[in-house]
Amino acid sequence: MSLSLSGCQGTNDAGNGNGGGDPEPEMVGLNARPVNTGCLAGPAPTSDAVITVEEAYPAATFPNQSFAFPVGLLQGPDGNWYVLEQGGLVRTFDPANPNAVTTYIDLTSRVDFGGGTDESGLLGMAFHPDFLNNGQFFLSYTGSNGNGFQSFVSRFDAGNRDPAVRVDILVVDQPAGNHNGGQIGFGPDGYLYVGLGDGGGGNDQFGNAQDTDTLLGAMLRLDVDNVPMGATYGIPPDNPFASSSAQCGDAGCPEIFAWGLRNPWRWNFDRQTGDLWLGDVGQDEWEEVDRIERGGNYGWPEREGAHCNVGNNCEVAGLIDPVTEYPQALGVSVSAGFVYRGSAIPELQGRLVFADHATGRIWALDYDDQGNALPIAEQQLLDTNLFIASFGLADDGELYLLDRRSDGAIHRIVGGGGMATNPPPALLSATGCVEPGVPAQPAAGLIPYDLNVAFWSDNALKQRWMALPDGQTIVRQADGDWSFPPGSVLIKHFRVGGELVETRLLKHHDGGEWAGYTYEWNDAGTDATLVTGGKTRALAAQQWYYPSSSDCLRCHTEAAGRSLGPETAQMNRAIVYPSTGIRAYQLSTLDAIGVFDTPLGGMPEDHPRLPEPDQPGNALAERARAYLHTNCSQCHRPNGPVPVDIDLRFDTALEDTLLCDVPPTRGDVGITDARRVAPGEPQRSELLARIGRRDADAMPPLGSNVVDALGVGLIEDWIAGLGACP
Repeated sequence: MSLSLSGCQGTNDAGNGNGGGDPEPEMVGLNARPVNTGCLAGPAPTSDAVITVEEAYPAATFPNQSFAFPVGLLQGPDGNWYVLEQGGLVRTFDPANPNAVTTYIDLTSRVDFGGGTDESGLLGMAFHPDFLNNGQFFLSYTGSNGNGFQSFVSRFDAGNRDPAVRVDILVVDQPAGNHNGGQIGFGPDGYLYVGLGDGGGGNDQFGNAQDTDTLLGAMLRLDVDNVPMGATYGIPPDNPFASSSAQCGDAGCPEIFAWGLRNPWRWNFDRQTGDLWLGDVGQDEWEEVDRIERGGNYGWPEREGAHCNVGNNCEVAGLIDPVTEYPQALGVSVSAGFVYRGSAIPELQGRLVFADHATGRIWALDYDDQGNALPIAEQQLLDTNLFIASFGLADDGELYLLDRRSDGAIHRIVGGGGMATNPPPALLSATGCVEPGVPAQPAAGLIPYDLNVAFWSDNALKQRWMALPDGQTIVRQADGDWSFPPGSVLIKHFRVGGELVETRLLKHHDGGEWAGYTYEWNDAGTDATLVTGGKTRALAAQQWYYPSSSDCLRCHTEAAGRSLGPETAQMNRAIVYPSTGIRAYQLSTLDAIGVFDTPLGGMPEDHPRLPEPDQPGNALAERARAYLHTNCSQCHRPNGPVPVDIDLRFDTALEDTLLCDVPPTRGDVGITDARRVAPGEPQRSELLARIGRRDADAMPPLGSNVVDALGVGLIEDWIAGLGACP
């Protein structure tokens, strides 16, 4: 494939003024800095939600309270918290002494962990119901062990936690690196339950989830106390296939309790009723929550959620619908929590609390008078910016959760605390950032700006402005990024097909918090209304997504300085300033009107400039790297929020990006012998595959419904032209 970026979104903007016959731009385009008294961030709003989330052990007080890719949290029979780090450590501490964190067991020598993949590594832990007497605990993890990739469930002794003296009670061959499930837990019946995914790939390519002659794609139930001679576990007599042979065969696997699951990442029992609630991670369309019954078939891959999966036989008898589901516009990786039985939040009593790992939304299952689950929008409790991998249930019935980052922390769910204060205006016209009578026009105190390389926004053309508090200035960081003072607001109009569809405000509130707010334009184009919690709208030729506040901060990451676009190399270009009609360089204009804390000085050629992707005069490699910098590096950089170790910043040398000829660590997305970037072989390159799709394996993982075909072409051409790794 070879595509030109001519006509790509953002390329209609004025360039640096050195070609096309345009006269040389002026150095200064504004006569003075505009006075801004109306478009100010102000104090951050507080929430009137039923719940809020707070750090259980804040780092400022407990500096040792951070964990490397935490995926499991449970309070043991001894009252201590146990945290599973995906790389293979179980860490523990007494809640009364939370800074004294110790390693309970080190399984790193056995665990196969890909450096941040969601679905491999140390995945589950369970204490035997009689742990205080027999000292038995169990761990679930993936490893190689010289026999290919496998899932293990092993028994350990608290008196001697040396991994060498473990007993592997269950070993299952895995055909791929994802969809491992991995959670384990004892049910109220005293049996050990084990959740396993379908073995990986797309659409259950290995045919496991509907095959009861394999252990994959199923919930297993094992008896670890009544074990026949020569075996490592027994079979509960009421398992659906208990009467079959001791090994999986034509009559079904006796270990199976329920089946038809894609990737049961997290599930838990209701302490009061014993019901088993499970979140099954979807593929392209739907995330689902199931109540698991003995002998139940939950439909995958014939159905995704309650919907027919394209190309499959959805008439299979006896398939069980999910209790509730949500579309992947709201999230792409469900994490089931617990039925709340605590006392601190009465509004949650008896409701299953669950979340999405990718978007941070938290819901509580609720029903109408007929016993049907309410629409998912009515179940939402909170929109967070956390990567919620797992919930934890305290002895007192209160709920905790894990933020799965490279330095993740434990959070606690608490009551919302009353009415909201300082809510954002319901209408764009009331924000002070636009002309009230003509909201499509910016307020007089705003400064227009533009970028060399625009972020892909599903075919939208954008206009941008910044609003700074009078007397406050921008600090330029050593890496060229810009730090905006509290009170600042960044504003963007989005037009699709010439029509205004959305305006976003990114505010740096007075207390230092950043927050994003999005407004949906009415059909008449006379005003825009605040969108809360995210929304998808059908336009003429595509679906348009309005992000939630937490979605905004997932892209506008802390690691990238929140503001993203305004940085020296992006702003080194000329634009036309509407208030004066002068076409001038942005950097020298902002310098002249006193926007920077220290003078910038110099000429445009003295400062770095990000090359436009659609200008053939720029080297192909530089254009491709500029595209990745703008579209990907806000997450893929040191200390970024995603558990993948690549660095896609423009100035990072290719050999230091950890892209070239490096095997992927988040699954191979169906590519044989995949590499993140395979020099000269686009078809083997995971990076290209991810930016060219819009499903659970897409990059970016949220906020876009349309593939940037021209950008994909650019990256494909770059990879094809790579001769070798540096």
